[in-house]
Amino acid sequence: MLKLDRAIYDAIVAHARRDHPDEACGVVVGPAGSDQPVRFIPMLNAARSPTFYEFDSTDLLKLYREMDDRDEEPVVIYHSHTATEAYPSRTDISYANEPGAHYVLVSTREEETVEFRSFRIVDGAVTEEPVELV
Repeated sequence: MLKLDRAIYDAIVAHARRDHPDEACGVVVGPAGSDQPVRFIPMLNAARSPTFYEFDSTDLLKLYREMDDRDEEPVVIYHSHTATEAYPSRTDISYANEPGAHYVLVSTREEETVEFRSFRIVDGAVTEEPVELV
């Protein structure tokens, strides 16, 4: 189960809506080993695409160095889908390389509704999990 602060949930949804029609992406980090998403970090989609996201390699390297310095790890890795449901694509699954992370997807295909889902992706296996807002 993903336990997520309402303010972080709102920030993820707002980022997804703001970057539409391109996919948005980012990370929520927390203390190493805690599974507590604490620090929201919106990232730039270097692909600037409505169908694909890619973290900027320089930004990602900087983030991982910062996490190392602060004894943090990625707890949530999120991105949006602009025209499809919030479910990992084959590409999303193939790029999922953080087995301990929650992979959050937000669909921005409809303005009035929020489709926000969380998954664990380990060795290509996708398992949806509940999201509890705290």
